[in-house]
Amino acid sequence: MKKLVIPILGFWLSCLFPACTSSDHFLKETDYRQKVETDFNQKKEVLNRGNLFAVFNEEMTQEEREAMMFLYAYMTPGDIADYSGDFYLKNVRLALQDRKQTTWGPQIPDLIFRHFVLPIRVNNENLDNAREVFRKELMPRVEKLSMYDAVLEVNHWCHEKVIYTPTDSRTSAPLATVKTAYGRCGEESTFLVAALRAVGIPARQVYTPRWAHTDDNHAWVEAWVDGKWYFLGACEPEPVLNLGWFNAPASRGMLMHTKVFGAYDGPEDVMKTTANYTEINIIDNYAQSAPVTVTVVDSLGKAVEGAHVEFKLYNYAEFYTVANKTTDASGKASLSAGLGDMLVYASANQRFGLKKVSFGKDKEVTLALTHRPGDVFTDTLHIVPPAEKANLPEVTEAQRKENTLRMAKEDSIRNAYVATFPTEEKAKAFAQGLKLDETRTSDFIVKSRGNYADIMQFLSHAAEKGQGTRALELLGTLAEKDLRDTPCAILEDHLYATDAAADVKEVLAPRIASEMLTPYRSYLQKAFPAELAAQIKADPQVLVKWCKDSLLIRNDLSTLFTTTSPEGVWRSRVTDSQSRDIFFVAAARSLGIPAWKDEVNGNICYRLNGNPVLVDFEKLEGGNLSEGILKATYQPIPRLDNPKYYTHFTLSKYDNGTFQLQNHPENASWVSLLKNGSQMSTGYYMLVTGSRMANGSVLSQVSFFTVEDGKTTVTPLCMRDNTEEVRVIGNFNSEALYTLPENGEQTSILNTTGRGYYIVGVLGVGQEPTNHALKDIEIKKAEFEKWGRTLVLLFTDEAAYKRFDRKEFPNLPSNVVFGIDKDGSILKMIAENMKLGSKPTLPVIILGDTFNRVVFESHGYTIGMGEQLLHVIHGL
Repeated sequence: MKKLVIPILGFWLSCLFPACTSSDHFLKETDYRQKVETDFNQKKEVLNRGNLFAVFNEEMTQEEREAMMFLYAYMTPGDIADYSGDFYLKNVRLALQDRKQTTWGPQIPDLIFRHFVLPIRVNNENLDNAREVFRKELMPRVEKLSMYDAVLEVNHWCHEKVIYTPTDSRTSAPLATVKTAYGRCGEESTFLVAALRAVGIPARQVYTPRWAHTDDNHAWVEAWVDGKWYFLGACEPEPVLNLGWFNAPASRGMLMHTKVFGAYDGPEDVMKTTANYTEINIIDNYAQSAPVTVTVVDSLGKAVEGAHVEFKLYNYAEFYTVANKTTDASGKASLSAGLGDMLVYASANQRFGLKKVSFGKDKEVTLALTHRPGDVFTDTLHIVPPAEKANLPEVTEAQRKENTLRMAKEDSIRNAYVATFPTEEKAKAFAQGLKLDETRTSDFIVKSRGNYADIMQFLSHAAEKGQGTRALELLGTLAEKDLRDTPCAILEDHLYATDAAADVKEVLAPRIASEMLTPYRSYLQKAFPAELAAQIKADPQVLVKWCKDSLLIRNDLSTLFTTTSPEGVWRSRVTDSQSRDIFFVAAARSLGIPAWKDEVNGNICYRLNGNPVLVDFEKLEGGNLSEGILKATYQPIPRLDNPKYYTHFTLSKYDNGTFQLQNHPENASWVSLLKNGSQMSTGYYMLVTGSRMANGSVLSQVSFFTVEDGKTTVTPLCMRDNTEEVRVIGNFNSEALYTLPENGEQTSILNTTGRGYYIVGVLGVGQEPTNHALKDIEIKKAEFEKWGRTLVLLFTDEAAYKRFDRKEFPNLPSNVVFGIDKDGSILKMIAENMKLGSKPTLPVIILGDTFNRVVFESHGYTIGMGEQLLHVIHGL
C-alpha cells in the first residue's frame, strides 16, 4: 500500500475533504460534519502509530471518505486496531450501493441511514463480513417486496438459519451464529440487525438491561419502515410487525435501551452519551413510564454536585445497575422508567447511601450519603415490578396459518443443515482412528456443531505430531462457544507455540476472560524484543512496568464492553483497562509465565516460584493476595434449606465508589460457599438476598460488612420468608382429554397421572419462553424424578409436535409425557379459569391435583421455571 506522509495538517485536511457540492457530501449538515471532523482528528491524534489510518490514503469518493471518517471518529481503539481499513471501506461501499439500488434506499433520511444502516457493529460481537455474505443471499428475496414485507422476509430467512438456545455471555459474530444454527437472544438480535442492514434497511438492537418481574434480560430488534420504527422478535417470525412473545413481559419492563453508533441527535430520550455511542431510552414504545428526580445530599443536608447515582433493578439475586447518572449543581439526577420499584444507590467523597424509589408514585426523592465503607448495617426492601398491560396487534387466522406453515418449512431447512453435523458415533469412530480418548474427543466434536471440521482438523494434525492428548487438554480449557467459532489456525497457534511441559490452565489455555480468541501467542513472541522478553521471564514485574509505561489507558474511548485483542493492544498502544489486563496475561503466557485473571473478583495474578503474585499496575510492585474467610449463618425457611447463588443471594465488593458483583460459579450455594466459610479478597462487601414471589415481587435484604486479612467474618444470610402458604388459585378439570401422538387416541389427564398432583404445560415450539422453561426443568431433572408425579407437556397441534426436536432437550425428566391439545380445549380451559385472556402467551404451565385445584400458574417468559415449580411442590 502506498505510504503518504504529509506533515501539515491543514494541507492534509484539504486533500481529505476537497471542495464539493452539498449533494456530494455524506455528512450534509455543516455543523455535524465539523463535529465529526473534530472527533475524527482527535481520535487520529491519539492513535498516532502503526499506520492505523492508512486507508485514508486510498482513492475514495467524497461520500465514501466522509462515511469512513464518521465510522473512525466513533469506533473504539480496538475496532480500529483489530480490523483493516479495507474491511471498513468494503462495508461502506456496500451500504452506499444498497441505498442507491433498493427501492427504499432513497427515502431513508440521512440521520437514519448514518446511524442504523452504515455501522457494522451492533453490540459487542466480533466483526465479520456478514454484510457481504448476507446481502448476496437476501437481495434476490427482498428486492421486489415492500419495505414492510422485506423486514418480515428477512426474519423468516433468519429463522431458516438460527433458533434460540441459551449460551454464554460472549456474543458470537453473525456468521458464527449461522454456522452454529442457534444462539441466545443477544446473538439472534445481532444477527437480524446485521441481516437487515445488509439489504439497506435501518435496524437497531433493543434490550431491557434486566426484567423487573423475573430474572434474566432480553434483546430484540426494531426496524425502520416508511418513517416509523417497528419491533420484532429476532429469528422468531410473526405474521405482522409489533408482535412477539415478549409483548406482555415488555409491558412490565422498566427500561428499554438501544445503543446508537456515534454522536446521535434523534428525537428519543438520551440516557448516556459516550465516545462510541449514544444510549437512548425507548421504554415508552412498550410500557407506561414516569420520571423520578433524586436529590443527593450529604450528612448535613447539603446538595452534592457530581455524585455518582446508580438506578438498580433486582434480578438474579443482585441489584443490577441499569442506569448511571451524575448529579447536577443542585444535586439532582433524573430517570424515566416503568411503573415499578428500583433501588437507587449514590456515592461521593467516600460516602454512600441507598433508597427504594417507586416510579409512578414517587416524583421527588432525597437520598442522603449517610454511610461510609466499613459501616455494618442491614436494610430490608419489598420490590414490586410493574403490572402487565400488553398491547397486541390483530392477526387473522389465515395469516397465522400461513406463518406456521412457513416456520415448519424453515425448521426443516435448518434441521437438514444440523443433520450434517457429526453424531456421537461418528465422532467416536474418528477418535478411534486417531487413538484419542473417545469420550472427550466425541464430546468436543459434537459440541462444536458447525465448526466440527476445524476441531477435527486440529485434532488430526495434533495426533500426527504426537500431541493429540495435549490438544484435548487445550480444548478442555475452552468454553463451549469457543468450540463453535474458533478456527483451527488459532488453536494450532496456541498449541504449537507453547512448551509441551507448560501448565495447561495457567499457560497453555488461550482463553483469559470473555474475549474472542485470537492467535496472539506466536505474534507476541515475535513482537517482544529478545532482551525485553528475557527480562520479563526473569522478573514478570518488568512486564507490569512495561504495561504501565507503554500503554495509554483510555477507558473513555472504549465504552462498548468490547475488548481489544492482545495483538491490537501491541499495535496501537492505546487501550482500556480490561484489554490491558487481558494483554498482560496473554503476554505472560506467551513467554511461558503462569498467569490468569481471577474469575470471581477479576484480580490479575502471575505465579513466581510456585506462589501467586497479585498485579497492581499503579503501585508497580507485586503483592501477596490479601484474603480472609467469610462465613454465613442461615436459619432455613420452609421449602428452602440451601439458598443458591444468583437465585437467592449474591455478594458484591466495594470498589472506588461502586459495588462489583463477585462471579462465583453458577452452582454455588450457601452450603458450598458460606456454610463452612470460603477465602475471599479483603474488602467491604454487600450481601443481597431475595425471595421472588409468584407475582414477580421480591422480599429482599441487603447487608454490609468487611472481610479482613487473615480473619474470619461471620454474617447472617437471611432469606425473608414469604408467609403466604400454598393456596388454591383456580381450577382445572383433570378429566380433560388430550391426544396421544403415538396412535392418535385420546386420553385424560387423570388417566395419565393417577390421583394426586401433576403438572400440565402447553408449549410454544421453537419459542424462546418455552425453550427457557424446558431447559430450566432439565436442570432440575433429578428432583422432578424424585417427586415422581407426571408432567404432561402438550403441543398446540400435530404440526407443532412434529416440529419439536426432542434431541434439543435430552435431559427432560423421565416422568414427562408428551401429548397434543388437538382442539385447543385444554389451553382454553386454563386461560378462562386463570383469567389469562383469549390468547395467552406460551408456555402456559399449571400445577394442580385431581381434585381439580390449581396451586400454581405461569405463562410466557419466566426464568427458573423448574425452581419455581419445585418451590411450590416442596410446600405441598
